[in-house]
Amino acid sequence: MNYIPEKPIYLCLAHMSEEGIEQKYVKEAFDTNWVVPLGPNVNAFENDLKNFVGGENEVVALSAGTAAVHLALIGCGVQPGDEVLVQSFTFCASSHPITYLGAKPVFVGSEEETWNMDPVLLEEAIKDRIAKTGKKPKAIVPVALYGMPYDCERIMEIANRYDIPVVEDAAEGFGSKFGGKVLGTFGRFGVLSFNGNKMITTSGGGALICRNAEDKNTIMWYATQARDAYPYYQHTAIGYNYRMSNVCAGIGRGQMTVADAHIAHHKHVQALYEELLSDVEGVHIHKQPTDSRYDSNFWLCTATIDPEVKVIGQENAYKEVIKTAVGGAAGVIKAVDSAITDCQPNENVEALRIFMLSKRIECRPVWKPMHKQPVYADAPFYTNGVEEDIFKVGFCLPAGPYVTDDDVRYIVESIKEAIIR
Repeated sequence: MNYIPEKPIYLCLAHMSEEGIEQKYVKEAFDTNWVVPLGPNVNAFENDLKNFVGGENEVVALSAGTAAVHLALIGCGVQPGDEVLVQSFTFCASSHPITYLGAKPVFVGSEEETWNMDPVLLEEAIKDRIAKTGKKPKAIVPVALYGMPYDCERIMEIANRYDIPVVEDAAEGFGSKFGGKVLGTFGRFGVLSFNGNKMITTSGGGALICRNAEDKNTIMWYATQARDAYPYYQHTAIGYNYRMSNVCAGIGRGQMTVADAHIAHHKHVQALYEELLSDVEGVHIHKQPTDSRYDSNFWLCTATIDPEVKVIGQENAYKEVIKTAVGGAAGVIKAVDSAITDCQPNENVEALRIFMLSKRIECRPVWKPMHKQPVYADAPFYTNGVEEDIFKVGFCLPAGPYVTDDDVRYIVESIKEAIIR
């Protein structure tokens, strides 16, 4: 294959509408001087999101998906000392807000097929926490890892049986569905993210899906510093400055016009990976279950590589400490003394990442399970080892709207080139 990409191929870059609709709404915000965390764009964006998720729920636009998790936990009544069951195989924003509240995360492992919260382990954890602490966990946080739906039916059945509210972390699962119903509408709350690398973006930002107007009003109150109804500032609760800017919401309104096209593109890229990787021995693209209820947006396409597969440069993996941030949009990182940890991807996965980088392709490891993070060393966890095993062999592949069919072919050819036969 003679194709050489003109630019680096990133996992998922923000992609504006071809018509520049985002700029139109942003300009309106400036022209009318609505450049604050409320305004017509915020209201309209929330309405667009409400319709997108089925029209029956209410939506609050916020400054980040992390803020949405935080406020959802407050909405569930989480207090200092409470325990919250959360999927271990996820990004830290699923669990960090639990600690913001002085509560304790209890991590639940994954099932093999979806890589998401295992319902069997979930119920085991509930029973064991009740036995050990004398009270139920205060909330359950399943995650749509890389857009893949969790088993909504079984998780909700267990949650309802024990009367524990569910906060669906659908930050990566914007537009993913289970049984035709959009993720984030099954539980008490549903979290969305519009970070710069998500399915749609508002630059930074997120939203919380609420079951009714009463919950929305409570969340909006907490999101605007929890001010009581007096002509001066009176506070009976601790609030937060979490509302979305009217400027950012303008971007979101424009992005909603291309949301369905973005999701369709990601699904197309996934199908192409499935086709092109089918004959690459030792590399396995992660597919959604054959159960027709599962409808993933495939925010990122993920794969695994067998431990015995040899990759060019593998003998040098983890030999040097990384000096700079890894990834297309990563920020500041803390310097470390050692190149290795007690739980890390296999050497061939790291060698593949480096090889693909030399081909100008962003290829990242999957999320490291939270119960293996030093910051959560003392947290209880319930696992069958699935997520730890996947972390050792898994990696993410580009899938965003800028990724072309030729890019996908180039990526697969690069994987083949990296493997020593």
